[in-house]
Amino acid sequence: MAYSDQELLARIIECEAGGEGDTGMKAVACVVMNRVQVDYGEYGRLHTIREVVFQKGQFTCAMETVGGVYNYQNIYNMRPTQVHYDIANWAIAGNRLTNLGFALWFYNPFSVTCRQNFPSSVGQLVIRLGDHCFYNPTDAYALT
Repeated sequence: MAYSDQELLARIIECEAGGEGDTGMKAVACVVMNRVQVDYGEYGRLHTIREVVFQKGQFTCAMETVGGVYNYQNIYNMRPTQVHYDIANWAIAGNRLTNLGFALWFYNPFSVTCRQNFPSSVGQLVIRLGDHCFYNPTDAYALT
């Protein structure tokens, strides 16, 4: 579909963190924008919100099927509200959460603890917000 950057970001925010409150939704928006802006490693080859959102295997919400089964919780089924658009605009304007560092990954461990590294050794835990753990790149990330 031909969604604008704002629309894509609003939809991924709603899908990935809709139940996480403003801070959780802003954190997810920051990760997407950090990936757009990083100039090295795997994500350094991506330059737009569209490329980041649709990079293969990155966001479950950008997949129509998962494990061969239709994924009902995908960006095409989202109906963003004004708060999602406001957070998307906030992030696109260059705003970031200061306690998040330069996180490039988030993960819901479905447990009370976050693993220290994700994925493998390219990301190091920086903070947990709501149900999600956020990870800053390590030196190993530059080699991806």
